Amino acid sequence: MTNVDETERARQLHHVDWSTLPQPEDDGGADHLRGSRVPSLDLTSSKGAMVNLAALSDLTVVFAYPRTGRPDQALPQGWDMIPGARGCTPQACAFRDIHDDLRQAGAQHVFGLSTQNSAYQKEAAERLHLPFPLLSDSELEFTAGLNLPTMQVEDWTLIRRITLIIRNGIIEKTFYPVFPPDESADMVLNWLNERSNHAQTDDAP
Repeated sequence: MTNVDETERARQLHHVDWSTLPQPEDDGGADHLRGSRVPSLDLTSSKGAMVNLAALSDLTVVFAYPRTGRPDQALPQGWDMIPGARGCTPQACAFRDIHDDLRQAGAQHVFGLSTQNSAYQKEAAERLHLPFPLLSDSELEFTAGLNLPTMQVEDWTLIRRITLIIRNGIIEKTFYPVFPPDESADMVLNWLNERSNHAQTDDAP
């Protein structure tokens, strides 16, 4: 019975009917972020390395999400009815599927970010075959340093779903709120392509 339950939970993590979920509203939680310098902090990645987002050059895409689920664990009670909570697995997989396109469009680095610990993130990254690292802000230092929008669920402080485009340590663009999550990667790719087209037009004689 347990295997059946895990199989069904795994299916539910990947397949979500967005029309049945409440949409997150723009509460202004990201209005202050554009132009901000990200905190200079070492974050543990799911690949075991330490990453300082403030020290990275060129364009970096960071999609922050509340928390990924696991097939062997039930979702928190009432999770689906929290606006913006559901969909972390489809979002991560969407970034996985067009990772090469994002790189070709100018994203030098791509990361996921949550307040889950590194061990939890490592399991998700390996199970979902993610080509990019997930970063852990389990101590909430990065979240607090930028005053990222958060929500409280049970005993967890979770980041509301938001995507940051960082250039040389400065936030150039935010996507917030993000819905549906599985279209998040395409939104970023479209923006990167538009940005590149504008730059080429500006450089034209």
